[in-house]
Amino acid sequence: MRKKSFPPVVDENTRLLVLGSLPGEASLAANRYYAHPRNLFWTLMGEVLAEDLVSLAYDDRLRALLRHRVGLWDVVAEASRQGSLDAAIKDVAGNDLRGLVATLPDLKAVAFNGATSAKIGTQQLGGFAGGLTLLRLPSTSPAYAGRRELKRETWMALRAFL
Repeated sequence: MRKKSFPPVVDENTRLLVLGSLPGEASLAANRYYAHPRNLFWTLMGEVLAEDLVSLAYDDRLRALLRHRVGLWDVVAEASRQGSLDAAIKDVAGNDLRGLVATLPDLKAVAFNGATSAKIGTQQLGGFAGGLTLLRLPSTSPAYAGRRELKRETWMALRAFL
């Protein structure tokens, strides 16, 4: 079954772009980024921004990201995948990362949420990244069972780009 990503959440002030791989089943069903209740994205991003994003309504979460100059998108535009695991992603059609980056004059860094996002995203950006800092972050997915404190420490490095 082909699955599609959501539109980017960015504006002309975006300094930091966080890229996932492809929305999972819970996110696709809810039509929202990081909708799985055990995904740590909103918790960790809230800690980075020093703002409680988890308690906000979804649209308010997106507005808070933009207010802090953080954008959100996925590296995969569409792919075949059974279930939600990144390891099951096949037949990838990538999003136009280069095109998006070219429209963001204040962009300083691109952060990849997980290994799959980093692998696909760095291939797509190639040498185009120019002066951008590219950061590989541990996945916030509940399928990635790394230590939460280690995830938090790594994600807190994003503060330098706000």
